[in-house]
Amino acid sequence: MNAICAKAPWLGFRPSLWPTVISVPALALLLGLGTWQLQRLAWKQALVVKLDLRLAAPVMDLPARFGDLDGLEYRRARAAGRFLHHREMYLLGYSPQGSAGFYVVTPLTRADGPPVLVNRGWVPPALKDPARRPQSRPPVEVAVEGVVRKAQTAGWFTPENQPHNNQWFVLVPSEMGRAAGLEEVAPVYLQATAAGGATGYPAGLPVRLKLRNPHLQYALTWYALALALVVVYVLYHRGRGRQGQG
Repeated sequence: MNAICAKAPWLGFRPSLWPTVISVPALALLLGLGTWQLQRLAWKQALVVKLDLRLAAPVMDLPARFGDLDGLEYRRARAAGRFLHHREMYLLGYSPQGSAGFYVVTPLTRADGPPVLVNRGWVPPALKDPARRPQSRPPVEVAVEGVVRKAQTAGWFTPENQPHNNQWFVLVPSEMGRAAGLEEVAPVYLQATAAGGATGYPAGLPVRLKLRNPHLQYALTWYALALALVVVYVLYHRGRGRQGQG
């Protein structure tokens, strides 16, 4: 530590103990965060390529049995059956335009496999009550096309699902299936891509998914903060060195 705190005339400053002890770990943390964001950037870019390839593939029939869920996710698929409209569930969420509302999640019974939950799309709060959109609840067999998705995961600040109130914050097929009284349910759900009725609601999501990719900006921010810390550290000690020389 004495060597660190020795006078360094070629730099024009004398490093002091506590600013150095504080600054070195902080610098390492900022550089580590910047590098982590670059790794996240590479992961997100690879994910975008994978999504584009899978979404461009021909539409497949949703299988009766499920093996490799990772290989199935983001594939376009179709399923035929009848909606259990009396088991309709409501997932809090926002429309692609940013309006608050609900996603209507309905079990679809199938003749060739277990029921699958279908995220039929978004409705505004005024249309949460199905009585206000009777056209969106066909009583006959339907064919649904959408994108296969795995169960969602809750974030740190995501509230817990409230099955007793039919209030959902994350779409987990196994949990929703139990709440709907189903003995078995597909481990994935189908995210519908078409509107569900003459009124246009529930409004299906677009096939092309838009993924946020701010990791480069985050990495540059962390690296800029690291550079700023170095500049402040050097200027502080250069000032102290001049005062000592005076």
